[in-house]
Order: sequence, then structure tokens, then C-alpha cells
Amino acid sequence: VKLVESGGGLVQAGDSLTLSCSVTGRTIDNDAMVWFRQTPGKERQFLASINWSGANPDYSDSVKGRFTISRDNVKNMVYLQLDSLKPEVTALYYCNYRFVTQYGLQNVWGEGTQVTVSS
Repeated sequence: VKLVESGGGLVQAGDSLTLSCSVTGRTIDNDAMVWFRQTPGKERQFLASINWSGANPDYSDSVKGRFTISRDNVKNMVYLQLDSLKPEVTALYYCNYRFVTQYGLQNVWGEGTQVTVSS
């Protein structure tokens, strides 16, 4: 199973971005998906999660109302829309996929996509 994030970049404060996470090697239509971010010297921070159907997404308080998580099970992709960007959200953004196989719990990360917001 492989995750590839894309859509990051250098933007100005107030802009919007949509990050994408493409999943290969397994269909995600029965599983939850999660977005995290990380800045140098800090632990990865939970941002948002979405269940298999896309209903009732969960957000951290720090991004609630500004970020929107969504998914397309046909395309096997998950998205994170970032609105009203501020310099403090500059970070490496990761997609995370946890699922159970006959070998136990699998915890897969992508390599991340960098979001840099200039003031």
C-alpha cells in the first residue's frame, strides 16, 4: 500500500489550497483516512479524519472551520481543502491510512507535501 500526497506549494496568506492523497495497493472504501501535519522539531499533529462514507468528519480545534476533508472512493483518493491560509499553518502535510489485515494493524504514511504560507 502506498500513499502519495500532492497539491502543496508556496502561497500567500489568505489563499486556498487543496491537498490530495492518492492511495494504491488497496481500496479505501471501507476505511477511515486521516490528515496530519508536522513542523520541524515538533510531533505530527492530527488535523482531520473522515470515515468510509464521508459522513461526520472530525477536525482538530485548530483547523475547524478553515480546513475541509473529503474523499472519493471511486478514485481511491482523499482531499484536504485549506482555506484562509495563515503563515502559522506552514508545515509538511501527511496522509495516514490505518487498516487491519491478517498480519495485524497496518499504519501507512505518505512522504508528505509541503505547504508554505507567506505573509
